[in-house]
Amino acid sequence: MHILFIGYGKTSQRVAKHLFECGHHISTISRSEKTDCYATHAIQDVQRLDLTAFRPIDVVYVILAPSQSSVEAYQQTYVESVEPIAQALKLHPVQRIIIVSSTRVYGESAGERIDDESLIQPADEQGHLLRKMELLWQAHYPRHSIIIRPSGIYGTSIVRLKRLAEQTLNYPTIHYSNRVHIDDLAKFLAMLADLPAVASSYIVSNNTPLPMHEILLWFQQQLHLPHLQLVSERPTGKRIYATRLSRIAFKFDHLICFNDYAEALLVHSNR
Repeated sequence: MHILFIGYGKTSQRVAKHLFECGHHISTISRSEKTDCYATHAIQDVQRLDLTAFRPIDVVYVILAPSQSSVEAYQQTYVESVEPIAQALKLHPVQRIIIVSSTRVYGESAGERIDDESLIQPADEQGHLLRKMELLWQAHYPRHSIIIRPSGIYGTSIVRLKRLAEQTLNYPTIHYSNRVHIDDLAKFLAMLADLPAVASSYIVSNNTPLPMHEILLWFQQQLHLPHLQLVSERPTGKRIYATRLSRIAFKFDHLICFNDYAEALLVHSNR
């Protein structure tokens, strides 16, 4: 198959490598030059996308990210990109289009359980814009679009968590956070290209919601820092579970984030 990536960052690069190794032809589009030997790359602005010179495209991945977290950036990156991409794809026999969104579309914030069957109720403007993007893609490709909602993508960097552990003496609430390792996300996204039967959307999370203060406390223990104090046991955030992944026998390689954090700390200490 010929597979096109619109947006070619860290996640897309991992997915493309998986698919290339499975024998697929890979084309990619982004705003900057890329040098991966297994992909044919084009530098284009998605707002003025031109796919007339591309060989017939079978599967599309739309994995875009705004340069900042403002409402304006979300509007431009996620919502205003849909129409020009959809128009450019009309020339091609697209059988599947995979759009990466976010669990931000779920607005719950008092420790509630969220899964693939939960009602979507965004709580902020960015969440509403992500949901608008999802609905626009589903309108353009009602039978061929798959919406992916990852939760808290992480990789090998622990700089932010280490800094928070160093600076945090008090934590206000039991704030549940959710995560998925970037390699697990990429593996699942690659699987979707060839999966015979798919759902219209998937949450992608490691199914282990953790209170944020427990993660910071773990870092403080490993780094021999003063231990934070929990101010209130009021639950905030949300507990996210990827219930549809179990139906397709997807296996995570990174179920316990502390194993990855420990490895990253070891690498950091050996530098």
